[in-house]
Amino acid sequence: MLRFVFSFFGALFSLVTIGVVAAALMIGAVFWFYARDLPDHEDLATYAPKTISRIYSGEGRMIDEFAVERRLFAPAEEIPDLVKQAFISAEDKNFYTHKGYDARGIVAAGIEAVKTRGQTVRGASTITQQVMKNFLLGGERTGERKIKELILATRIEKTLSKEKILELYLNEIFLGQNSYGVAAAAQTYFNKTLSELEPQDAAYLAALPKAPSNYHPVREMDRALERRNFVLREMRENGYLDQAAYEAARDAPLLTVQNGDYPPFRDSLPPRDYFTDEIRRQLSEDFGEGEFFGGGLTIRATLDPEMQSEAAVSLRAGLEQYDRGLGQWRGTGKTIPADRLGTEADWRAALSEVEVARDIFLQDAWYPAVVLDIADQSMTLGIEGVEGTAQVPRKDIAWMRGSFVDNFQVGDVVHVRRMTEDSDGSFIRWTLRQVPAIQGGFVAMDVNTGRVLAMQGGFSYQHSVFNRATQATRQPGSSFKPFVYAAALDSGFTPATIIIDAPIEVDTGAGIWRPRNASNKFYGPTPLRTGIERSRNLMTVRLAQEVGMRTVAGYAERFGVYDRMNPYLANALGSQETTLYRMVSAYAMFANGGERVEPTLVDRVQDRWGNTIYRHDPRECTDCSVAALPRGRAPQIVSRRDRVINAITAYQLTSMMRGVVERGTAAGRVNLGVPTAGKTGTTNDARDVWFVGFTSNIVAGCYMGYDQPRPLGRGAYGASMCGPVFNQFMKKATAKYGGGPFEVPPGGHFIKIDRYTGARLPNEAGGADVVAEYFRDGEEPIFGMGALVDGGFAMGANLPLFERGEADAGAQEVTTSTGRKTTVGPKATFGTLSSGGLY
Repeated sequence: MLRFVFSFFGALFSLVTIGVVAAALMIGAVFWFYARDLPDHEDLATYAPKTISRIYSGEGRMIDEFAVERRLFAPAEEIPDLVKQAFISAEDKNFYTHKGYDARGIVAAGIEAVKTRGQTVRGASTITQQVMKNFLLGGERTGERKIKELILATRIEKTLSKEKILELYLNEIFLGQNSYGVAAAAQTYFNKTLSELEPQDAAYLAALPKAPSNYHPVREMDRALERRNFVLREMRENGYLDQAAYEAARDAPLLTVQNGDYPPFRDSLPPRDYFTDEIRRQLSEDFGEGEFFGGGLTIRATLDPEMQSEAAVSLRAGLEQYDRGLGQWRGTGKTIPADRLGTEADWRAALSEVEVARDIFLQDAWYPAVVLDIADQSMTLGIEGVEGTAQVPRKDIAWMRGSFVDNFQVGDVVHVRRMTEDSDGSFIRWTLRQVPAIQGGFVAMDVNTGRVLAMQGGFSYQHSVFNRATQATRQPGSSFKPFVYAAALDSGFTPATIIIDAPIEVDTGAGIWRPRNASNKFYGPTPLRTGIERSRNLMTVRLAQEVGMRTVAGYAERFGVYDRMNPYLANALGSQETTLYRMVSAYAMFANGGERVEPTLVDRVQDRWGNTIYRHDPRECTDCSVAALPRGRAPQIVSRRDRVINAITAYQLTSMMRGVVERGTAAGRVNLGVPTAGKTGTTNDARDVWFVGFTSNIVAGCYMGYDQPRPLGRGAYGASMCGPVFNQFMKKATAKYGGGPFEVPPGGHFIKIDRYTGARLPNEAGGADVVAEYFRDGEEPIFGMGALVDGGFAMGANLPLFERGEADAGAQEVTTSTGRKTTVGPKATFGTLSSGGLY
């Protein structure tokens, strides 16, 4: 019997032993099978998550940020212990003691699942396992993934420290509201840094990983509080909080950005505008969208916030002035249904949902408002963010055609702003405003570095994100003429060269083209200077024909106005389209003496580790590292930039364009108190109007026109519309950056001439018609009719030339350069030019 008992237990022991060994072998085989093709866990040592790219102004202030996943990476040493303790208490209380997995937790979860027949399946994953799931595996709930997770968790525990694993977890985890990682979540929910979080704040964040939407601080307030307080209890039981701190945190209300208790972080940034959006567009193209939106780039913009604000105000003022002169009310085109206007709460809620521009500041901020009642002499409005209602009197719409009843309906959404006294800023009344149909762009940059100080691509970014400064290609009109003159001056012409101003006929193959001056008059032999000052089309065409359009095209391409310019004569008058951004950067090369400028909106770009991956300024400071320089000596800056045109040519052009401002087509419109040069541009039918000008250090340009080109009407000129915009902006710019005489390059000398006849005058000559021209040393200029250029076109017979002091003549019949008879006068109309510029 005893032998039988021993035999039985021996057999049972063998059977159990064999079973255990078999089970172990089977488990080992399963783990070996799944361990063969696992991801390389060592890649986590070089973890580089998608993080926010941020843009800073030249003054170092953050002005915008871009991200697909809103994440701020925080190294483990910068994450407070309080935050770590909250997440450990909520997710994995044995984190610092286990080896990657919690066996007791897995068994407990399995028993609970069996007891509830699968109805309750609670997670048993450690923080280490969650890191493996988030980084290397998928989120599916399968046995296969769980096995892989366990294998990888044990491996990573041998590779990385606990602090590094926790760092990966706290930076990767999704916490709702498009926030990834604890640093971004702290900003999103509390507008705080990690170091500013209180125990109740940290506990709430630790409550979110399970299901952020289930614990929303507003929609699910009760559940959120319950879960937060659970985490606080765990923190107390784990010894991370004493009883007093626990009770204070438990009893604290759940205060969040979402509930309006804290201002959102975005409110500390200026509204997104054309400048930062253009940086996004350009850097996404240069570095790729993935790197820009997820690379954690630190971007130092060239932006001057003060000048950007002034650019926006100046352009808006010019656009609004033109729009109000038309006397037409269009409004926003948005309406609130009558059934949502019943109570103040109703219309306020409805108004907050309407998508209209809220980024406009012109004299004061513009507010969305809704029309609540219309009477004969007044209209009642409800204004966003303003208590009660407001009245707009009948006199406020005196500028527009029609009455309140003609132009408005109850429920219309409009814009309004405060009207205030100029003297003391006291409130007068509310006044109606509208976003103009006409649009435009404005750019200002440093002439020596190409750093863009300000860029406004339209009236309002929120109204239209299309950037007319960089994306709109329009005819520059007469603002292109300086490039024709540059080609001529480099080809041996001088400011005193005489060009015939007389009728021309060009057989284009598609018909006869008859370019005309804007005045529809002819001035006969005229010096080059006067041709650009008065923007004479016929002189420019003759000059382009003489120099050769292929030469002119080469200059335009060298300056970057075009990538490829078609060598047609009409293009000498600016009929080929380009952008304002290109034109302003090209004019910068006139202003700096003819050196190449590469325009930029960005000074420097650094990657997430602080390495500089882009730097704009290639100049070198040869002695900036010297501890002390001799008294009166500035650091030497060495520039290796290419020269676009001869320095004397650049100065001659600058001098002639000063004449445009002082006595030419922009006279009376631009007056800065410092030497200023520039050129107007008004295209055929006044579809586009321009002014580009510069001082010794700042160049700026303005363009206006409809997005779908159509005539702007009589009285629309570059000087009258864009000139005041340039003047308003540059007054602030020169007050801040100064301005002085344009530098006279060596290698030349001054000679006085008569600006109407080109005749040489004695050195002591003076008067309104006397100008000192700069000529190259060794150059023997020919003055008067001996320097006459006709461009290959005859002058024509019986030509009624317009003399100094004459009054306008009526319509007259003249003989053109080809011998044909045609009638001209008495005034040029906007349809007389088939292409190119008027002024």
